Amino acid sequence: MTERPELDRRLDSETFRNYYYLKEELVRFCRQEGLQAAGGKDVLTERISRYLDTGERLTSKTRGRPSAEMGDISADSFIGENFVCSEKCRAFFEQAIGKRFSFNVVFMKWLRSNAGKTYGDAIREYHIILEEKKKGKTAIDKQFKYNTYVRDFFADNEGRTLKDAIKCWNYKKGLRGHQRYEREDLIALNRQE
Repeated sequence: MTERPELDRRLDSETFRNYYYLKEELVRFCRQEGLQAAGGKDVLTERISRYLDTGERLTSKTRGRPSAEMGDISADSFIGENFVCSEKCRAFFEQAIGKRFSFNVVFMKWLRSNAGKTYGDAIREYHIILEEKKKGKTAIDKQFKYNTYVRDFFADNEGRTLKDAIKCWNYKKGLRGHQRYEREDLIALNRQE
């Protein structure tokens, strides 16, 4: 096993992409190197890769976020273009769904891609998303490698604990290459720390 290299400007992008780095590490690196530190892991990874290969400091072309919707929200209100998850929206959904409501990734994607539908439609979709999640039918986006790894670990290792999954994940993320679960990762459970 090779040790994961420190993220610094001496790395080339191929080596960088072959190891797992936490988002916090990517943000810290961007700030140290004067790169824009905003964005998801996939955006940061692209920005850092380009910088490591070319020295170029990419800036994103961000457009200003529109202000939150004005007025009262009801089940008959329409979801606007460029949906923003405002406190007003959160309060509406909490009142309609209950205190257990939370903006999850799948629901946020649905809201942002369904302008013109109603908030009533959104409430129905939220319940569908929760049901699909219970059945294990929701997809995990590629940037959530830890979540995908743990899900796949449990699918292959009934009766194992989260502590076991985390130990295997910590082993895996230190290896060169992909971070997908493989049965061989169970070797980490036999290692002394």
